[in-house]
Amino acid sequence: MVRLAPAKLNLTLAVLGRRLDGYHEIHSVMVPLALADRLSVAPATTSHDTLRVEGPDTGPAEDNLVLRAFAATRAAVGRAVETFPLAARLEKHIPIAAGLAGGSSDAAAAIDGALEAWGVLDPGHAVLDHGTAALRLTVAARVGSDVPFFLAGGPALVEGRGERVTPLPPIRGAAPGILLVTPAVPASTPTVFAAFDAGGGAPADPRSTRLTSEHLALELRAGLSASSLVARAGVLASANDLAAAAGTVVEGLLTLRRGLIRRLGRPVGLSGSGPTLWVLYPSASAAEAAAAEVRDGVVDGSIVPPGDAPPTIIATSIAGTLPDESTNARTTHGTEGRT
Repeated sequence: MVRLAPAKLNLTLAVLGRRLDGYHEIHSVMVPLALADRLSVAPATTSHDTLRVEGPDTGPAEDNLVLRAFAATRAAVGRAVETFPLAARLEKHIPIAAGLAGGSSDAAAAIDGALEAWGVLDPGHAVLDHGTAALRLTVAARVGSDVPFFLAGGPALVEGRGERVTPLPPIRGAAPGILLVTPAVPASTPTVFAAFDAGGGAPADPRSTRLTSEHLALELRAGLSASSLVARAGVLASANDLAAAAGTVVEGLLTLRRGLIRRLGRPVGLSGSGPTLWVLYPSASAAEAAAAEVRDGVVDGSIVPPGDAPPTIIATSIAGTLPDESTNARTTHGTEGRT
């Protein structure tokens, strides 16, 4: 079984308050990206689950969400089916600890890969019975807050701590391009939320982002076009309540953001708790041109990234858009480029 695990982008992220269980209540519109990890799952020749990671170092294998997802799925299935050990190979392309939820996406792919390997899911499952759908969601929420989003398979409104996911219609038209700039400084999500709670980055108007997020969800339900989404880039780039808090945690992030705005002349947003900054473009090719511009800026010193290494610069696109047949628009898959 081979599955792609896409990155996600928060087009909006409103933080509504801290819950009694210690998590935060959010209201966020998320979209999957063409940028993706690749997970291969097969029966293991050992007596336990195994994982081999190719690409950036993700730390000890036993701490990887893929193995945690296998274990949680096996526990949820119980003894109803034979849950033999699994061997997984993970090809990493999504930057780690970047606000793109690569680990959570890997976990969602692992849940479905395990269920397919054990015969609970049919290959290419387009329609799920209620019991299987509920099982997947339960396991996903148990593994991590961002994991349930990736079961939606497209844009979605995400609420609660991430466990309430409402699928939204795909964006209409040619896939908008996304430029991702990830500085070589990881941002710990708990640390950013702690800074937010301490008032180090609380938004001036806590209602503004919530209203923007609600409005975007309504527009997607009504059939939002890609061109209309790109036209809203300025509003969306400001619709992340964690942006200021991330700036207090990652020294130099605000300087990088200002440098990108000056060099590119476009609004720059933050995905999740950061530190990845994003810029929205009409096409993947436009995002690729912007990526080259940013690389030049890093070299000539007009863009100063934090960290001891160059940032990761990736041109990609929003995945799962609905081509506009009247103009014969075709979805353009993103390409990956690194400094």
